[in-house]
Amino acid sequence: MVKLYHVGVLYKNQSKAVCLCAASDLSSFGFFQRNSIKEFMNFTSQILVERCQPGSRMSVKEEAYMCHIFVKADNLAAALISDQEYPQRVAHTLLNKILQEFSSIHSPSSWTGGANSLTFADLEKYLADYQDPRKADSLMKIQDELDETKIILHNTVQAVLERGEKLDDLVVKSEELSLQSKTFYKTARKTNQCCVIL
Repeated sequence: MVKLYHVGVLYKNQSKAVCLCAASDLSSFGFFQRNSIKEFMNFTSQILVERCQPGSRMSVKEEAYMCHIFVKADNLAAALISDQEYPQRVAHTLLNKILQEFSSIHSPSSWTGGANSLTFADLEKYLADYQDPRKADSLMKIQDELDETKIILHNTVQAVLERGEKLDDLVVKSEELSLQSKTFYKTARKTNQCCVIL
């Protein structure tokens, strides 16, 4: 099952990363485990942001989880923790969107504050909206529509053949096909029928 667990905005000082704000959806974990899991996700995000170079992205697999990191050139960073099935492209698109909006609300001078010093209400909204990447990401929506269209077209061709029309009859009646193409089709059909019988 595709799942987002944690997203955070961090600032990378010279050697240490500080979490400015974070949001988590830990409803799939036991009640008494949630606090420890949240602390571990914050810790993991900080460690990976510290190891990531400014102006770069990385995705790290750890057991059944993926941690996606994006550190901008100005050292503002975002981290996202999901399951392995969550599409990497959608995760990095979300990180980019979060950092753009966060930096438009908070000036760089406010990033040097302490842990959880800033608020970003849209973080919770993004965590909820992006739980289903197909609904949140326009490219995945388009891909799903194309896949659905292929299935409908496939079913339509089957429906035509089920009504009693035969492809052989359509080829014979066709005015677009040359005599050579019709002969080629008939020869190919006979060759394939021979193989099917064996």
